[in-house]
Amino acid sequence: MAGPGFGAIAGVDNYNAKAGNGLGPRTQIISLSKTDISQAELDSAVQAIATGGVAGTDDAMSIAGISAFEAGVTDVVHVALQGTGTVTAGADYRGVTGVTMAIVCEFVD
Repeated sequence: MAGPGFGAIAGVDNYNAKAGNGLGPRTQIISLSKTDISQAELDSAVQAIATGGVAGTDDAMSIAGISAFEAGVTDVVHVALQGTGTVTAGADYRGVTGVTMAIVCEFVD
C-alpha cells in the first residue's frame, strides 16, 4: 500500500522513489532567465519554443505550464515543455536579447 501523499505520484511506489513521469511521455523543465524579464520578452521566447526553429536543434514543443512571475520584476521563469523534440540551451535564446535558457530537468516514461 502506498504511503500518504504518494498514491497519485508516478514513479513512487511504497516509498521507493524511482524515475517516472505522470505528465506525458517526455516533459522538460527549462528556465528562462533575465533580470526583470518583461512580458514581451517572455512572450517572444515562449512563441519561439512553440513554433520551433532548426529541426533537430530547436524543434517545436508544446508548452505545458509556466511558473508564476511578475513582468518587470521576476528574474527566472520556469516552463514545462512536452514533446520528443530537441531544444538547445543558450544565451540570447532564439533571438530574445538577454534571455538565457537552461534545461533544468527532464521526466521520461
